[in-house]
Amino acid sequence: MRALRRTIGAIIAASLLALPLAAPKAMAQDGPRRGDAAASDSARAAPAILVADHLSVVGRTRLVAEGHVEAVQGDTRLRATRIVYDRSSETLQIDGPIVLTEGSTTRILAESAELSRDLERGLLRSARMVLDNRVQMAANQIDRVGGRYTQLYKVAATSCRICERDQPPLWQIRARRVVHDEEAGQLYFDQAQLRVLDVPVLWLPRLRLPDPTQTRATGFLIPSLHQSTQLGFGVRVPYFIRMGDHRDLTLTPYIATETTTLEWRYRQAFRRGRIAFSGSISDDTLPISGLRGHVFGEGRFELGNDFRLDFGIEAVSDRPYLLEYDYSDKDRLRSGVELSRVRRDEFIRAELVHFNSLRPGENNATLPTIIAGTRYERRLFPRALGGELRLSAETSAHRRTSNSIADADGDLVGDGLDVARAGVTADWRRTWTLAGGLRAGLVTGVALDAFDIAQDPASAGTHTQATPHAALTLRWPLAKTTTAGVTHVIEPVAMLGWTGGSRLGVPNDESTRVEFDQGNLLSLSHFPAPDRRERGGAAAVGVNWSRMGPTGWRSDLTLGQVFFDTPDPAFTQSSGLAGRASDMLVAGRIDAPGGLELEARGLLDLDALSLSKGEARAQWQTAALSLGSSVVWLRRDAAENRPADQSEWAFDGAYRLSRHWTGRADWRYDLANDQAARAGVALEYRNECVEIGVSVSRRFTSSALVAPSTNFGFTVGLSGFSASAKGDSYARTCRK
Repeated sequence: MRALRRTIGAIIAASLLALPLAAPKAMAQDGPRRGDAAASDSARAAPAILVADHLSVVGRTRLVAEGHVEAVQGDTRLRATRIVYDRSSETLQIDGPIVLTEGSTTRILAESAELSRDLERGLLRSARMVLDNRVQMAANQIDRVGGRYTQLYKVAATSCRICERDQPPLWQIRARRVVHDEEAGQLYFDQAQLRVLDVPVLWLPRLRLPDPTQTRATGFLIPSLHQSTQLGFGVRVPYFIRMGDHRDLTLTPYIATETTTLEWRYRQAFRRGRIAFSGSISDDTLPISGLRGHVFGEGRFELGNDFRLDFGIEAVSDRPYLLEYDYSDKDRLRSGVELSRVRRDEFIRAELVHFNSLRPGENNATLPTIIAGTRYERRLFPRALGGELRLSAETSAHRRTSNSIADADGDLVGDGLDVARAGVTADWRRTWTLAGGLRAGLVTGVALDAFDIAQDPASAGTHTQATPHAALTLRWPLAKTTTAGVTHVIEPVAMLGWTGGSRLGVPNDESTRVEFDQGNLLSLSHFPAPDRRERGGAAAVGVNWSRMGPTGWRSDLTLGQVFFDTPDPAFTQSSGLAGRASDMLVAGRIDAPGGLELEARGLLDLDALSLSKGEARAQWQTAALSLGSSVVWLRRDAAENRPADQSEWAFDGAYRLSRHWTGRADWRYDLANDQAARAGVALEYRNECVEIGVSVSRRFTSSALVAPSTNFGFTVGLSGFSASAKGDSYARTCRK
């Protein structure tokens, strides 16, 4: 019955007063701030609706609506207990409690109001304004001006949840007046005073803050305090500059006891790509004098015809700078540009790369720091032969800045060795399914390589070679599903191959580090580049086993070994491929439904029953816990410039201790030398209106360039005036 009365009341109001609220909502001259023009025009043209429990007409110009009154036009909705509309003055007298909602981001609550019929001008008394359900501003009165501006007087603004009227929020901003520019998404405070637990801590004559709906607005970001044993006590105060819809700049002055530093970050988005650069400029009292700094940058552009351009820049003024300022642990910097295209049957890549080593004892003049290369690969499917024909062409050049032909660094080649190579390869591949599900594959082809060597007395000149090769692979996948729903897949694999030709007398410039894993168990060559190719006959055997359970459990295990007709002296002892029989490859993985992942891989020397190299990783991810740990072990190998065993254990984790508290920790330990390398802990507190972080980290390692150091960090941020909300799970609740 009530719904019927409200519907009849709306019809009577429309017929008697010709929809006094139906006037189009005035828009700012600059156009709508959010959304497209079509949506805004639709909202302005939407008819107004007035619904109430009781309607009455007083005289010829006044309409009185009482009981559950609602007035709606477009995305603006007004709810009150009583509305009196005076047609002669085109005003609304409204009795509360009043709730005025605009879209999904702005809500105004008041006790009484006098508004124009389009709800865009007028006065609200004893009002409270809520933005995006996060920031609330209580005021003695609110003036609405033109639909764009809202002025609040004698204001208390906060994003903290207030459960009791006599209990002050954690923080608040008191101001004589606040102006909210809805179109620009800005809040302007006059005579602003920041209070913490109702204690004044800062006064500003003017203050501008973005409203919570803004994602990018010019202004200060969260400052942080730092204490370092090398740089002393300092403070970082970042300032974000919005330079349009598609680019921004962040400047961060870092003032400390031993340094004055300006950190910066620039980002820009284009129609078909993006770039991002960051860096710093420092003037400090550390042993290296003068201005110091670094720059890191990257970019990606999608060009026409499926081509993609990627580039990166990593540069620093001196070797210890990144570690001293804790910017990065990188000890080799890579800068370069790459043009590539990837299609189903075609791959194209061209790149130019520059390396800069920061490692003590390494001389960039005698390292191949400038590398240029191209690669083209094409797949064809000839009907006459069947199978797949794969054609590839590759070029590469490595240049050292040294012009010396002497071998002063003891690597058996000239210190200024420069290498250029080119090669083409043609392979034909085909697979068959035989009786019993046995899968057989055949690969045969030839590779042509040419090398030009300069500044090396032993191998200078041009060298060419032709390398024919062929391999037969067999796979026999066997599957079984138990009555419990567990599926087992066992796949024995085998390969028998041959590679012809003889090795050229060219230096090993690219294949000094060899990895033996599941990906190349059945490969004819395990070297990463053509300057070394395996020769003669080879065979490989292995088995893959997988178990998949109905509850989400999955486990995989791979065992494999390679056998050579003739041992290859280019394989180092720790590569696992030295001798006529390789080490046993053992690799496994376990995925558990509770978020637990375990993975390990190693090369087992069957003669000595010891590991040549090994690595393991564990990860556990739940709603409140994130743990990750890894262990790496490498046997000493002089051929790989590793005079002693190397082993490291790394750990990082985070645990949400309670609704608001989160703890974090990371740790790196040098097992071979039995000493810690790096450790850090952090504690964070978050709720709906404040973020507090405390951290301490220690770098234990030292060298001729840097000494061990300890860093402390402390940050305090006021949440709410930002679109980057942390989620409702951090918000406090009020007990009833």
